[in-house]
Amino acid sequence: MTTIDLNADLGEGMGNDDDLLDIVSSASIAGGGHAGDAATIRHVLRKCKARGVRAGAHPGYVDRARFGRFRLVVPLDTLLSQVRDQIFLVRYIAEEIGVPLSYVKLHGALANQTAEELAFAVAIFAAIQAMDPKIAVLALDNSEQVRAANAVGAPLIREAYADRAYTAGGLLVPRNQSGAVIEDVDAVIARCLRLARAGEIVAIDGTVLKSQARSICLHGDTPGAVDLAREVRAALEAEGVTIAAVPPVENSP
Repeated sequence: MTTIDLNADLGEGMGNDDDLLDIVSSASIAGGGHAGDAATIRHVLRKCKARGVRAGAHPGYVDRARFGRFRLVVPLDTLLSQVRDQIFLVRYIAEEIGVPLSYVKLHGALANQTAEELAFAVAIFAAIQAMDPKIAVLALDNSEQVRAANAVGAPLIREAYADRAYTAGGLLVPRNQSGAVIEDVDAVIARCLRLARAGEIVAIDGTVLKSQARSICLHGDTPGAVDLAREVRAALEAEGVTIAAVPPVENSP
């Protein structure tokens, strides 16, 4: 039986967190860098506990004005401190509520940069690993994030994106390029089904990419996000796919 995890980035002020938490099996919670604060974190974590949704931290560049989607030039020690602070905040509240914090997923420009730059990704993931060696990283499959997780021995959950176009090299097409976000509902559903059935994703140029991803990201900040998430889940379940949080793969350095 095939199992797929559906994850969404929550606590970002989109107003649809509660609805998405009825659909997804994992919630990546903004920790105050690009969005979110203690109140939003607490709200999402309480809902995760009530609904049995796996909780993760979702740190990014500290840049609320641009939603963490632009790369900043920041001294590495400053950036690592900011990432740790965001994870600490989510973890502190999770412990207060009694919810395990299971993974970390990087946001926006920070995620894209670590997907491209191995040494940078190793530095970020090593800092996370030092905080908690049992916490997993939710990483873009076939990217430098996966290699970095393997290098530092972090537990790994491989991820793919439902509504983002891919380059032939397996990275996400930049949002400022035409076609970067897939808006056709049928196309998104077809992609998710192909990934679940065959472990394949078709890049923007037609290249067929092999993928071991078992977690699919459903963005909460796109128009119609809740309806799209609901349709994706229904389509997967109609094909006999179980929707549940998949366990991480244990790595050792």
